[in-house]
Amino acid sequence: MRAALAICMLLLPGVAAAACRDDQVDLRGPGGVARFTVELADTVAERAQGLMHRESMPSAAGMLFIYERPQTASFWMKNTLIPLDMIFADPTGLVTHVHANAVPGDETPIPGGPNVLAVLEINGGLAARLGIVPGAELRHPALDQAQAAWPCAE
Repeated sequence: MRAALAICMLLLPGVAAAACRDDQVDLRGPGGVARFTVELADTVAERAQGLMHRESMPSAAGMLFIYERPQTASFWMKNTLIPLDMIFADPTGLVTHVHANAVPGDETPIPGGPNVLAVLEINGGLAARLGIVPGAELRHPALDQAQAAWPCAE
């Protein structure tokens, strides 16, 4: 597990300058810089399916949900078999809320709050281990780079 965490937790200067890619999300905050390989869920059908029915997910992987416009976002864990951390971000990529260890199969709504444009789902417990907290910055090319807190060109 430590080796897998080392892969997604990158404290190297080169990460900050690396080009953004559709299949990667970078996060930076008090814990350092982390990179995840992601599947993109940017259609209604893909967002509805999410990570349902999956029995596992690699430590450095996740799913990035992108909405057409900022909105109040709420998730649930119906048909989801693995615990997840949900990282909610506003249109600038600023992390506004982190819901830790969502319970598999639980249909209780998990509110992310208003003005959510992106949600990153990663393995449960990983956000805390990596120091991903509200105020961290998420970087991905789907965000409007002109207003991004951490633009891809940086």
